[in-house]
Amino acid sequence: MKRTFKEEVFRIVRSIPSGSVMTYGQIAETLGKRRWSRQVGWALHQNKDHNTPCHRVVDRNGRLAPNFGGPSLGSYGRLAPSKSSLTRRSGAFDGAGEQRRRLEAENVRFRDKMHVALPKYLWKENY
Repeated sequence: MKRTFKEEVFRIVRSIPSGSVMTYGQIAETLGKRRWSRQVGWALHQNKDHNTPCHRVVDRNGRLAPNFGGPSLGSYGRLAPSKSSLTRRSGAFDGAGEQRRRLEAENVRFRDKMHVALPKYLWKENY
């Protein structure tokens, strides 16, 4: 049985090793849909499987997703906001902060607050 685009995205994301990241564009290109990086993002927003490490996907510049795991749209498995994910002032969910914490737990380092150091952590495995 043929997998859907979304299932293929999830399959690739589950194959990204701990401590590495891929870009939305890399995933799209791997699936033969070079210009579908946005569709990759939308597929990830629909993920409900906590075993799919969506935090390992960043944009082409290594930028974190501001809406990562946000309660709206059910993105990245509808993460329950933890105390560390809520901003102190507004109580709003800090998606990029949560994504950063997850990557740092895997020893991924950053070049600034919002960008992964891509040259070191970009996974370039071919399928």
